[in-house]
Amino acid sequence: MFIGIDIGTSGSKGVLTDADGTILARAERPHEVTTPRPGWVEHDAESVWWADFVAIARELVDAAAGARLDGLGISGIGPCLLPADAQGIPLRPAILYGVDTRAGIEIAELTDELGAAAVLERAGSPLTSQAVGPKLRWLARHEPQVYERTHMLLMASSFLVHRLTGRYVLDHQSASQCVPMYDLRKREWAHDWAEHCAPGLALPELAWPTEIAGRVSAEGAAATGLPEGLPVTTGTVDAWAEAASVGVRAPGDAMVMYGTTMFLVQILTEPRPHPGLWGTCGAWPETYSLAAGMATSGAVTDWLRRLVGGDFGDLVTDAGKVPAGSRGLLMLPYFAGERTPLFDPDARGMVAGLTTSHGRGELYRAALEGTAYGVRHNLEAMSDAGGRARRLVAVGGGTKGGLWTQIVSDVTGLPQELPAETVGACLGDALLAAEAAGVDTSRWNPVTSVIEPDSERQAIYDQYYRRYRELYESTADIAHFLAAEQHRTADHG
Repeated sequence: MFIGIDIGTSGSKGVLTDADGTILARAERPHEVTTPRPGWVEHDAESVWWADFVAIARELVDAAAGARLDGLGISGIGPCLLPADAQGIPLRPAILYGVDTRAGIEIAELTDELGAAAVLERAGSPLTSQAVGPKLRWLARHEPQVYERTHMLLMASSFLVHRLTGRYVLDHQSASQCVPMYDLRKREWAHDWAEHCAPGLALPELAWPTEIAGRVSAEGAAATGLPEGLPVTTGTVDAWAEAASVGVRAPGDAMVMYGTTMFLVQILTEPRPHPGLWGTCGAWPETYSLAAGMATSGAVTDWLRRLVGGDFGDLVTDAGKVPAGSRGLLMLPYFAGERTPLFDPDARGMVAGLTTSHGRGELYRAALEGTAYGVRHNLEAMSDAGGRARRLVAVGGGTKGGLWTQIVSDVTGLPQELPAETVGACLGDALLAAEAAGVDTSRWNPVTSVIEPDSERQAIYDQYYRRYRELYESTADIAHFLAAEQHRTADHG
């Protein structure tokens, strides 16, 4: 049996599987991010990452009922920055991935120092809010007392691996998102550039997500209920574990992850840098990937649900009765800025065309359509980079109900495969642990249905998509002014 546990943005999940990939037990814990200032998004590693992990691990160990466990896989949100001391004790809350936009000045500085073209060529990605390097420089500048005590750069998965095994190790995929500190083509730390961001910091060892990082120590076993000596894989970022969970591993395969944020991963055989995307290592040594991520998606639909009342089922029913185009509404889903392919942390959400005749059904459908336009925008950027998707697989909590996935297929004109299980990254973690144990996972989680685009709705959405692109371009100056006002008023209480 294998255990997989993932630490997500708004919740943690775990599964217990057999060697055939059948899920025998599931566990889940909700949590929230903290946003102490506009543009800051954090998790407390002890009360969120570790507490969730311990609770889920104990629940799954109990479900195993004494049966032998053969491996543990872990993933988590990333890339993140959790500074820790020499014992791996967190020194402050973790600074999360691209949704945390605090290091804008440091991004500009490092881009000027190293050169935008040079960074893209060597690191595979531009310097953006997703990059860890600028956040390390921010930490050294704004919290020097914390930086002086920092001996480890940890992320969600590597924090848990270290606490369980004592090993300070990071997977290549996560490391390749520590821009500009990793050389994508050489697949090693770029120590000269790391000194620009984090002078004197010892960087972790590097390994692949399918490699065993270590075994659960006596202390780890006592805290979690896991058996002492259980093999623990290196771990990785949740999106790549999620891609593994649905068999996205061959060149041309692409995953669309419907979650708090929308995330896309496409598999490549060689780096294809693009200024509007993230070029990274893949989860397997023979692969690279292009990645794209929106700053919000499920976060917008949840905000709207809380604003208008009702549960998701009611909102989906109402939205399903609304025709394509939401009766003349167009939403920019940039409620937390936007990541790829705009890289504009000061973009802002917008609803155009709103009248008193519009209700919550139209608003909810407009939100789903807005995120679908964002998916199309990112897929077009991937195609421009030479990485056109040949197979699209949908995964994540947002696939439930069918409306959102159908809208995405209608907007993009592409079919999407739905696997038997869309539980997400935790299943991919179990799969990676099984592969580390030598198990053939090729039959795990088969495809059970395909969502086909509707040509009539696609024609309607083609018109709306053009306006979607124009709306951002024509209102960007206004959005940037409003973002500056939000920062100003937050700074002055």
